[in-house]
Amino acid sequence: MTRLREDDSDTDPVAESVRIQVLRDLPPSRKVELVEDANRTARLLALAGIGARHPELSAEQRLRMLMDLVLGEDLAQKVYGSHSDSRSR
Repeated sequence: MTRLREDDSDTDPVAESVRIQVLRDLPPSRKVELVEDANRTARLLALAGIGARHPELSAEQRLRMLMDLVLGEDLAQKVYGSHSDSRSR
C-alpha cells in the first residue's frame, strides 16, 4: 500500500489536526461504534459488488460469497458448508 506524503493530502493541516484531536477525545465506546459502522458499510459495499458481478445468485448465495472474502474460503466452508450446500437451500 502506498502511503501519501504530507504534502499529498488535500486536507488543510489545521483541519486535520482538529479531526485527529476530536477522534482522540471520543470515548472508547464511540470509537467502537465508528469502527462497527465502517465495517458495516464495507460489507454492504462488498455485497453490492458481488451482486453486480453475479446477479443470478440469491441473497443467501451472495452472503456466502461475502463470507469467503471475510473469513477466507477454508474457514467459510467449515462454518457455512460448501457453496453447493448454500445453492441447494
